[in-house]
Amino acid sequence: MDKERFEKSLTVPVPAKALHDWHMRPGAFARLCPPWDPVEIVEAPTGISNGATTTLRVQIGPFRRSWIAEYRACVPGQEFTDAQTTGPFKSWEHRHQFIPKGDQKSVLIDGIDYQLPLGFLGRMFGKRFVAKKLEATFRYRHTVTAQDLTRASGRPPDPRLNILVTGASGLVGSALVPYLENAGHKIITLGRSPNPDDPRALTWDPDAGTLNLAAAGPLDAVVHLAGENIAAGRWTRKQKDRIFYSRKRGTRLLADALARLEKPPKVLVSASGVNYYEPSAYNIHTEGSPLGTGFLADVCRVWEGETRPAREAGIRVVNTRLGVVLTPAGGALSKMLLPFKLGIGGRMGDGRQRMSWIALDDVIDVLHNAVIDPRFVGPVNVTSPNIVDNREFAATLGRVLRRPSLIPLPKQALTLAFGEMARETVLPDLAVAPAKLKECGYEFRFPELEGALRHLLGRA
Repeated sequence: MDKERFEKSLTVPVPAKALHDWHMRPGAFARLCPPWDPVEIVEAPTGISNGATTTLRVQIGPFRRSWIAEYRACVPGQEFTDAQTTGPFKSWEHRHQFIPKGDQKSVLIDGIDYQLPLGFLGRMFGKRFVAKKLEATFRYRHTVTAQDLTRASGRPPDPRLNILVTGASGLVGSALVPYLENAGHKIITLGRSPNPDDPRALTWDPDAGTLNLAAAGPLDAVVHLAGENIAAGRWTRKQKDRIFYSRKRGTRLLADALARLEKPPKVLVSASGVNYYEPSAYNIHTEGSPLGTGFLADVCRVWEGETRPAREAGIRVVNTRLGVVLTPAGGALSKMLLPFKLGIGGRMGDGRQRMSWIALDDVIDVLHNAVIDPRFVGPVNVTSPNIVDNREFAATLGRVLRRPSLIPLPKQALTLAFGEMARETVLPDLAVAPAKLKECGYEFRFPELEGALRHLLGRA
């Protein structure tokens, strides 16, 4: 009597088998988790089959709660259901159906039957909230599904590669790994801390100079994202050394190790940043623009330079110069959200400084393209083609959140609070254009700021 029903469908230009297989791959669930909704995958099966379970930890208000789902009614190529056995709902059954509509079109139907806890009180106070959350969640999930499958269907099948990823637990790496897994690649991660629960996880110690790639097996590609977070804290001398040497030592150690392999990988995609360039109120930088000055420019110079041993060994090296990566899961956007949600957000400094931003969805897509497309070589600016200034960014974020964006954060306050870090990160005028991406014909998933923010924040 008190059971609720939610249903949403999606039509995609791929056969039903491709749609079904995409959902069966190991990265599917993580790929579909909205970045604004923190969900931790505690334990997941190697494949979806009757009786298999997934254990999650979800955020409900200020509390964390376990959610265990069991897979039932699995019909290969057609459908499967996940049913809550332990979790926040009184009951929950989510049926996934993959329906063919001809040879090259299919329909995904997500149907959920659920009961809220606490009976009448749960329905009175939670019904509208849950319905709104489900609509936002499945709008996000269907956008991701459609974009991934449509993009894959428009090009020859990707080769299935063995890809080593460093920095896999970081902001970009944690999104990249499930994306690559869902593209069919085998991922091996390389980090500082051992993970006995993950047979794919290898360890290294760049400070001690220790790295043994023998356990990785044959490698087709490497994506190198490891490095100390530049916004982890105020830039003391010690913190600047951590930022600098984490990139210098790690990149050199990795490049040397790859160069010594009997059969090196074909490509090394190594992260860098748009702070390579000199801030300017007049210029728009492309990959051919000269090196700038300052601490971060020096970091980027050394970071890219330490890939030289790999390049000399005949490995195709791509230096991806990342702009401001937008996601509520971390980074600049996550730090802005609270004041903007409270209605006390606004421009930083005078707001005239231009920002070279990029949605996380495009970052991981570009990194994948850099792996599989031999036209990507050397420096590649990973930024949106539509640069905005800080005033426009603040106004757009406020509009998406339906909050005013009128309270500025003065330059003096930023400098007092963050010192040199503010002067090199949020206050410089740094306009960087993705010339190489345009040359390679890359089609942005989210070229416009407002569309990117609405997708990332679940705001229709």
